[in-house]
Amino acid sequence: MSAKIDYKEINKLVKFMEEKKLSHFELEVEDLKIKISRNPSPLLPSETTPAAHETEESEVNESVQSQEAEPEKGKNNLFLIISPMVGTFYRTPDPSSSPFVEVGDPVKKNQTLCIIEAMKLMNEIESEVNGTLEEIYVENGKSVEYGQKLFSIKPLP
Repeated sequence: MSAKIDYKEINKLVKFMEEKKLSHFELEVEDLKIKISRNPSPLLPSETTPAAHETEESEVNESVQSQEAEPEKGKNNLFLIISPMVGTFYRTPDPSSSPFVEVGDPVKKNQTLCIIEAMKLMNEIESEVNGTLEEIYVENGKSVEYGQKLFSIKPLP
């Protein structure tokens, strides 16, 4: 028996690939297998063929790009770092190390803030802005959901 396809979840995977600049993603769970690949350099409109699949893909990419252009803002214009996946949240690179960041620490864009383990893969979550870490919403070793708040950062002016 085949699993039901949830197109919203597939769109989330496409967004995750865009955010992490991945060119290939594979997922296999029970009888469901998903492979997603993309060309890292987008084709010019004159180079595309009018296939229905490509039209759907470009519509997904446009919606992903418009969502990425708007940063997640919380109270007091804090920038929220949101979990891009379901997994286990780790504040340290390994059990014997210090946390990547603490409340009050200055953070730089692309600085690693935590690791989320998903399906035995360790995914580094990086800051998207320069600023000061205001709050950590998740305890070390706890499960996180897609879209869950992880950190808030007060951006530099």
